[in-house]
Amino acid sequence: MALFFFLIFESPPKVRLVRGPHRCEGRVEVERNGEWGTVCDDGWNLKDVEVVCRELGCGAAKGTPSGNLYKPLADEKQKIFIQDVNCNGTEDELIECDRVEDVFDCSHSEDAGAICEKSPPKVRLVRGPHRCEGRVEVERNGEWGTVCDNGWNMKDVEVVCRELGCGAAKGTPSRNLYKPLADEKQKIFIQDVNCNGTEDELIECDRVEDVFDCSHSEDAGAICERTVRLVDGPGRCKGRLEVKHQKQWGTVCKAGWNLSAAKVVCRQLGCGKATLIKRCCNKDTQGQGLIWLSNVSCSGQEEDLQHCLSGLEGYNNCTHDEDTWVECEDPFKLRLVNGDTSCSGRLEVLHKGIWGSVCDDGWAKKEEQVVCQQLGCGKPIFVPAKARKKFVPGDGHIWLDDVHCKGEEQSLEQCQHRSWGYHDCNHKEDVVVFCLGKLHRLNPWGLAWREVKKRVVGCEL
Repeated sequence: MALFFFLIFESPPKVRLVRGPHRCEGRVEVERNGEWGTVCDDGWNLKDVEVVCRELGCGAAKGTPSGNLYKPLADEKQKIFIQDVNCNGTEDELIECDRVEDVFDCSHSEDAGAICEKSPPKVRLVRGPHRCEGRVEVERNGEWGTVCDNGWNMKDVEVVCRELGCGAAKGTPSRNLYKPLADEKQKIFIQDVNCNGTEDELIECDRVEDVFDCSHSEDAGAICERTVRLVDGPGRCKGRLEVKHQKQWGTVCKAGWNLSAAKVVCRQLGCGKATLIKRCCNKDTQGQGLIWLSNVSCSGQEEDLQHCLSGLEGYNNCTHDEDTWVECEDPFKLRLVNGDTSCSGRLEVLHKGIWGSVCDDGWAKKEEQVVCQQLGCGKPIFVPAKARKKFVPGDGHIWLDDVHCKGEEQSLEQCQHRSWGYHDCNHKEDVVVFCLGKLHRLNPWGLAWREVKKRVVGCEL
């Protein structure tokens, strides 16, 4: 008796989202006979987006933005395939919805867009100068681990940059470039990563998940291209704003610029809070050459300036007298002072160039976990209040109060807290932190850390 086997291959989606920060947001394009065209936004609504999100395997529909949000716009030669899409929201594919396929009265300024819910990336870059450069870490079951650099190359970095919504891949640094190194107890999750460079997420690449022969001195790193910079200022977080487009740097016109847009720039550069926006005030700080952007409009929540609305690149009537100047606070820094090592002492944070203390209202173990991890000092250890009081209180500013962390933050700055400088404390309430640090360093009482742990557990202090 003959047996017949039927193989059913799932065809790829006939829809895609382009020019967005990730594969689940962008301008809508549909495929017909091997060619990709756009969708006119006449009649476009959230039910249509629901179908797009379902077809792409993304999450819930979140928005129906205009396609001209996603730069660059579609080439004028690209066709607009459909308009007046009318889905009931339950279809599995956009091609199942009613639509008009002869489009005569739309231009690419009317292209439809879609925003679908997307889970946070399963990869991050840490300890670098900004969010698009650093040591590579991947998430598994709520825990973050590093990547061994065996086989790590530019194609792997291309995927990381794409998943994070950063620019082009620029480098594959490794070893000990990003300090402090990962804690010795942090796991190394994967090695021998092998991407072809076209994947949307690192998890789609071939990899080995049983790592036995790597140490944290071999952790992989990634450098993605920066598309924004501040130049001719006193530091990397203050200066004239420039953006990179078509491999050339140009300035941004002040027209339409506001604090929300400055917040996006400061966040993208890994700097602190936006503090000042102004026009360049003299010839020495004005730019030359191209003026790429004008009428930039951001909500302040975007991760990248290119996700904000703006006029077409290079099309404006601005002069360099109107170049945008942005000032951000310096990157968040903290330290432990007056201890025997850099891993114990009174906690101080830097704000506006001045070090100040942190009040202990609401302070607990999760907050200490974040501090110790940020300083590369391992885990916090319990020390009784009597021993903590031996530290001399600070003087001057008390910068933070009512700090509340989840324990997973990379920086204390990411934890909730009152506005800088607002508190109801005195210096007797200054936070003191003890981290495990290096086991054989001496603590403030002249004891090895192992001996401290014994005495703390035995309540001898």
